[in-house]
Amino acid sequence: MGIISFLKKWTLPSSLLIGAVVYLLFVKIPFLVPSGNILGPIIVHIIPYVLFIMLYVTFCKIQIKDMRPRKWHFVLQGIRITLSGILVFFISIAHDANLKLILEGVFICVICPTAAAAPVITEKLGGSIASLTIYTIIANIVTSIIIPLFFPLVEKNADLSFLTAFSMLLRRVLVVLVLPLCLALLTRRFAPSFAAKVKERKNLAFYLWGVNLSILSGITIANILKSTVSGWVLTLLLILPLFVTFMLFAIGKYVGKHYGDSISAGQALGQKNTAVGLWLTITFLNPVASVAPGVYAIWQNLFNAWQLWYKDKYGYLKW
Repeated sequence: MGIISFLKKWTLPSSLLIGAVVYLLFVKIPFLVPSGNILGPIIVHIIPYVLFIMLYVTFCKIQIKDMRPRKWHFVLQGIRITLSGILVFFISIAHDANLKLILEGVFICVICPTAAAAPVITEKLGGSIASLTIYTIIANIVTSIIIPLFFPLVEKNADLSFLTAFSMLLRRVLVVLVLPLCLALLTRRFAPSFAAKVKERKNLAFYLWGVNLSILSGITIANILKSTVSGWVLTLLLILPLFVTFMLFAIGKYVGKHYGDSISAGQALGQKNTAVGLWLTITFLNPVASVAPGVYAIWQNLFNAWQLWYKDKYGYLKW
């Protein structure tokens, strides 16, 4: 198997490895982590455009008649809010600083909204792009409401007003999700021939996601190396997101199975927008806890890689 064939077959783990290796090799030239250099800010500014193109390509395949809320959308929102509330309670009664830090890391993994790129992976697995897109929009709107309610309970000094958080998160939803969705639907309506050509590029969105994933992997490695916590705390911040990953995917698939949409529901609850999680943690919570959502991104994409391998080998996912 050639290098290109290998990268195509194992895109997600290869992207994670490439991002980590590039950061480690060029740590003196902060390629992935902006720190006043020229290349770093360029990379950061490129990411939204890559994400926009990736989602536009994916959304060109959506039938507008399929874009309607489903019951499992709201069931999963209820589960996410409940789990987040339970963690907030335990954080509020935790007296040990290290325990509180660990719980904050787990909390941010749970409360993170669904990743904008989730429809890309869902399509590859055979799920519904339209259903997951609607869920993702709902999840981000709900997140913009519950974040300013929960965060002051997690960190007493969190300077976060409801209107500030709501506007910041809602703006991200409009730019990252709604804009490419509207453009794709307009393309299908008024330029169907162009939309058909875009749809032919079946794996373009998937490979673009691999580029973003490499950058996220480098940022995660940077956060781990810069962490100042003790070894056992860091170990828990690395391992617990693995269990959270399996738990959320399992719950999502279990709920979705009852509504005939286990693949989409699994990705909906399990595949998180950890970039938002990193930003929220560093800005409003204990920045050290940002290790957890960064590592979660690695675990969730390794799980996605396994799902893609299974589907490629057996032709379907049985759960």
